[in-house]
Amino acid sequence: MYKRVLLKLSGEALGTPGDCRSISPASLTYIAREIAKGLKRGTRLAIVIGGGNIWRGARDGNGMIDRVTSDNMGMLATIINAMALQSALEHEGVSTRVQTSIQISQLAEPFIRRRALRHLEKTRVVIFAGGTGNPYFTTDTAAALRAAEIGADVIFKATQVDGVYTGDPKKDPKAKLIKDITYMSAINRGLKFMDASALTLCMENNIPILVFNLHTAGNIKKALSGRRVGTLIRQG
Repeated sequence: MYKRVLLKLSGEALGTPGDCRSISPASLTYIAREIAKGLKRGTRLAIVIGGGNIWRGARDGNGMIDRVTSDNMGMLATIINAMALQSALEHEGVSTRVQTSIQISQLAEPFIRRRALRHLEKTRVVIFAGGTGNPYFTTDTAAALRAAEIGADVIFKATQVDGVYTGDPKKDPKAKLIKDITYMSAINRGLKFMDASALTLCMENNIPILVFNLHTAGNIKKALSGRRVGTLIRQG
């Protein structure tokens, strides 16, 4: 069983299936309940959440908004999602704290590593928002960074599919699920489950990554208990 885990959620996971540009109370409730069920085993959990259901940085800027401003807007979107997830988790009886990499003290704590570790020791779920606090970096990279800073045993990347495939399973019917793969092999094969900078950071700090389907009920609980689900990326 893992002692300390960082869970990476996409912003789209909070949306309504088929309409990811929103925050769905039903999706929030589902995610919060899945997390609450898994936490009964006592694992310390931190979460990094994306903001793609609200704003996707440079892509949504479409050339009309400069990259730095657009990425800053994306960071704000992650804070909105973190606040929503915090409310949903606390509704399920889970004690939480939101920490942000940009100053917004009226809404959340600033990210302070020692304070985050103290919250985890007290079995609070810590939600890290605001990405890395810098433009040009994804929330995947923020997840890898925070995992290294808190000494996480593993990163759980909860996605829309069952793991890492040889191709896009939604477009390629011949795509096959990969059960185990090394960091370097994933980088060399150009697999798109996580950006290269985040994957490299995990490799340098020897943090395994477990990729699994968020929408399969019980997967978070299984993963937290050490059972194999999805795809495991690690050192060879």
